[in-house]
Amino acid sequence: MAIPDLTPYLWAVGIAAAVLVGVSKTGVPGAGILVVPLLARIFGGRLSVGTMLPMLIFADCFAVAYYRRHAQWDKLWGLFPSVIVGMIAGAALLQFLGKQPAQKDFLNILIGALVLLMVAVHLLRQKFGDRISLRSWAAMAGVGSLAGFSTTVSNAAGPVMGVYMTSLEMPKQQFMGTTAWYFFIMNMLKFPILVGLSIANPSNPIMSGSSLTFDLMMVPMILLGVFLGKWMLPRISQHAFDSVVLCLAAIAAVNLIHPLTPTVQPKPAAIHASVNR
Repeated sequence: MAIPDLTPYLWAVGIAAAVLVGVSKTGVPGAGILVVPLLARIFGGRLSVGTMLPMLIFADCFAVAYYRRHAQWDKLWGLFPSVIVGMIAGAALLQFLGKQPAQKDFLNILIGALVLLMVAVHLLRQKFGDRISLRSWAAMAGVGSLAGFSTTVSNAAGPVMGVYMTSLEMPKQQFMGTTAWYFFIMNMLKFPILVGLSIANPSNPIMSGSSLTFDLMMVPMILLGVFLGKWMLPRISQHAFDSVVLCLAAIAAVNLIHPLTPTVQPKPAAIHASVNR
């Protein structure tokens, strides 16, 4: 597998992204969404999705190990059917877009707008109480579908689940344990989908030999982020924890709608090695 041919600046961006992946899984949920534009700056939109996924799975393993006893499975079972539906829709769209010259900017705009709507609903619920809720069957189906779709097309389910879990008023340890299992299961299900899409369309893969090499090289940085996040969580108050999750979700949504930094495409030879290489 070829080593990506990146400038020192882009290597620094990649290291920052890897640390944030670890921090988001064990200490500051939502921080991982900042990784999406960082990796897109290095690899472009499509390949950044496949580059980020192995990094997420590696960090998920530590999150599950640390917080598995705090998971609230009753908060997840109702989401899974609609999440699967959303993932299937996202995979079908990725396959379609892989054969088209069009970009997926409109998808990011849609996801960002829906996340902002969820943040607004949560804030209104704090003012009006249970008259506005994300706990109904219809709301769970909508959240699950959006989470499954957004995680498949752009690894952007973090803000969706962050707002939803915050609306359930879960203590931070239960929040971490529940989301740890959720994302571990979803990311493991998503991995063969992205590999299959890359094999089916080798001229425009979602994963490549170079992207997987990059992932391996970032393992120490992800571990650094994992331990940093574990250190931070007990030192964050519940109120600050909830506020950070919501603020990062809103920032991520705005960034999806209007990217704060432009995407820079690296040299094609550096990133488009076949996934079978």
